Amino acid sequence: MAPAAPSGAGPAATPARTGTPPRTPAGGSVPGRVRTAADPAAAGPAGPSGRTVAPSPLDPGASRDPHAIHRTLREEFPLTYDPLLRAWVLSRYADVAVALTDSRFTHGHRPGDPPCDDAHVDIGVNALAAVAERTAYVLARRIAERRQADLVADFCHWLPAGTVAAAVGVPYRDMMRLVRGRAAGALAGECGGQIAVREKALASFLANVLTDPDLVAALRDAPAGLVARAWTESLRRDPPVQIAMRRTRGEVVVSGGTVPAGASVALLIGSAGRDPERFREPDRFDPFRDDPGQLTYGSGRCPAVLLAGLEAEFALRALFEAMPGLRLADGFRPVFTGLITRAPRSLIVRPGG
Repeated sequence: MAPAAPSGAGPAATPARTGTPPRTPAGGSVPGRVRTAADPAAAGPAGPSGRTVAPSPLDPGASRDPHAIHRTLREEFPLTYDPLLRAWVLSRYADVAVALTDSRFTHGHRPGDPPCDDAHVDIGVNALAAVAERTAYVLARRIAERRQADLVADFCHWLPAGTVAAAVGVPYRDMMRLVRGRAAGALAGECGGQIAVREKALASFLANVLTDPDLVAALRDAPAGLVARAWTESLRRDPPVQIAMRRTRGEVVVSGGTVPAGASVALLIGSAGRDPERFREPDRFDPFRDDPGQLTYGSGRCPAVLLAGLEAEFALRALFEAMPGLRLADGFRPVFTGLITRAPRSLIVRPGG
């Protein structure tokens, strides 16, 4: 089993439009490189299944079910060049974790990791908790009397923005217009752009909890520590950011070969979180697992990281208090979609049970 690495991942990044073509060693092709019609000689050696062309995380159908593609990449093509992403692709936990923390890779803005941590030295945690709690309870009460509600549209879409709005003093009626712009910067600087990521992370968290009635019962009056474990587990299994982009400062040796210097690299956060070399039963949502970990956020004192955890905790408490019988609507199962970021499109519930 690969050793755990420090948590943390960057915000969603648009796949690079330019990139350094992989270098082909004299007398051979680049190991694991994707074969393309324009470059048929670029195929690397076959994987265990005999396949010589790696699938792409952007292949048709990947939005609905990326996990089969991730599995093939981890097992057969741990290092491959993807023409669609115009980047080298890393899919194993050990490689992705290194790329997120090693100085040989350029670091984009990552909530919870330096220099993000250094930029937020005076964060009023108690004040943030108060506004997160108040906002969650207001939103929960607004939908408690409905026969049916969509928690993505009616709750998750509003809680992260509403929390920031309350923290910076933006009137509730103006929060969606202002908080997504400059107002958010008054609280979190660059982390203000994490509002959309927090929405998706919260939607996935609630979907994972509500899908399991036994887990609903376990978390209904659970201490904060257990809720935090469930939150971490959701970030591992269904991270809101699926792909983060980096660039190498020099050549870097990874488990599948060598990444060239100055190359764009796509880190498959979603694949790394389900790597069986790091996590037992990686497809299972298990807040009680003894090998926890996640790569979405770092551990520093960053408003985006703190707010995301607080919102998850108070979301559960507010929803369960306002709607003791809360459950998924009959026959409904959350459908996760997205390539670069990923979350349930909707979460239809019966507030009254």
